[in-house]
Amino acid sequence: MDWNGIGAAVVVGVLGVVYLVLYHLQSMKANPDEPPVVASGIPFVGHLLGMALYGGRYVKELGLRNRDNLIFTLPVPRSRIYIVTDPALAAAVQRASKTLSFTPLVPDITKRILGLDAPTVDIVRQHIDPDGPAAPRGFLADMHDMVYTYLGPGDALNELSIAAAQELARGVNSYISSSSLSGDKTENLLLWIRHFVTIATASFLYGPHNPIAAHPELEEAFWDFDHGLGALLMGVFPSITARKPWRAREKLAHGFQEYLEAGHHEQASSIVQKRVAIAQAHGWTLAAVARSEVSFLFAGIVNTATTTFWIVLQLFASGHEELLTAVRKELLDNAAKTLGDDELRLDLDAVKNNCPTLLAVYRECLRTGSDNYSTRLVKTDTSLSGGRFHLRAGSVVQIAGGAIHCDKAIWGPDADEFNPARFLKLDNTQKVNKEITGSGSGSGSSANTSTTPTGGAAVHPAAFRAFGGGKTLCPGRHFAANEILSFVAMIVLTFYISAPSGGDIIVPGKEDGVMPVHILEPKEDVHVVVRLREEGARRITVV
Repeated sequence: MDWNGIGAAVVVGVLGVVYLVLYHLQSMKANPDEPPVVASGIPFVGHLLGMALYGGRYVKELGLRNRDNLIFTLPVPRSRIYIVTDPALAAAVQRASKTLSFTPLVPDITKRILGLDAPTVDIVRQHIDPDGPAAPRGFLADMHDMVYTYLGPGDALNELSIAAAQELARGVNSYISSSSLSGDKTENLLLWIRHFVTIATASFLYGPHNPIAAHPELEEAFWDFDHGLGALLMGVFPSITARKPWRAREKLAHGFQEYLEAGHHEQASSIVQKRVAIAQAHGWTLAAVARSEVSFLFAGIVNTATTTFWIVLQLFASGHEELLTAVRKELLDNAAKTLGDDELRLDLDAVKNNCPTLLAVYRECLRTGSDNYSTRLVKTDTSLSGGRFHLRAGSVVQIAGGAIHCDKAIWGPDADEFNPARFLKLDNTQKVNKEITGSGSGSGSSANTSTTPTGGAAVHPAAFRAFGGGKTLCPGRHFAANEILSFVAMIVLTFYISAPSGGDIIVPGKEDGVMPVHILEPKEDVHVVVRLREEGARRITVV
């Protein structure tokens, strides 16, 4: 008798039974009203592995494969992840902010990404989610209120937007006057735009003695940090497993600590001064504040740079000549004034209010480039949709922005295509301008504005997920729009961009195999030839 063969068969049989049992267990609902369970081929851990290996693409493809389910359940060890793919249900999640909240996740996330020490994390946890106006105020609540005050519609937002646009104009003017533009200059488009945004943002936020001005090598470190956020978030011996972004973060933190200890923040923008004051009032050390400012610089740079790249690329891409002509004419007619022979004055208020085609291109680039997912912790057992769906306490809810943004049932049969015309058919264009850019007195959100796609019915207001939604709606959305639109206007009115060797400018796919913490980057480099327009300005001012 072949005992070895029998033993092997028994082992295989036992493993098969164990697998079937685990597969069955993961497929079981924790509650009869729990959303439908989508089982993984590798019980319990398969979905986590998929997210780790394929980033946002994994959740997006799951959402598209299960589009018939408004919400579904991913079984993971000791918990559940609920994926929302329906805009109406996403709005319900946003409304349930008392029981579904991102705030409890903040301390651990910031600890991993920024490397905050234990005492600082304890400060962040204090009074983290107060109930009612009389509850004690914690660090996060004070910082939240301050940021919304400065970045919400009003004088503070206008002043910051003008300062940012003027700093970008200085960078463009310097580039124009450089000897390198005596002829055609080949640039990596993303890196070219990144450099402008990185230098300008560091300058208008932190002043002339900002860390990147003092240590130019920190510009490269910043992008190493950005590209390693997923590895840092894993939090497993980051100095070893995420060494490159970890080292970059430490360099940035050291640069900011040096900046703060020298008192240079006293000449920084008012919002930075207020951030530092709040942190210190809550007991943060300067070393901890330095790490926090790394995150604020990140917030000011990354989405602005990458979104500007996509807009400029789409406008100058082969086959989009009519779109570029329309945007340029719109700017010249409504937002720009020629002074003398070579100076152009750009009216920021007019750019954001009187150029609907440019605004539509901006929104479409956000829709096609953003696969983000809004995440919330289920604090207590919660029912959605009139009790139809039961969410278990301790689980996580993710609104799958990538799946919603490319759902043809929402955006029409051309959902996979770049088509800014869909955002020109709006119920109220002026309202949308106000809500996106923060102009006027409105304080709404672009995520709460209905749109009408080409030839289709109105889209649910929560279907546009670029800025998140609800209580965690991005507070910087107005400022980002102002900065991006003004910078694009400068490029469109000043430069002619073409492909090297007279070829075509092709729009590459987006790199969606990463954690979608911001607008996705292109899969391939885009090299272009930049030269001054003969009829373009040689100097730009912004008012």
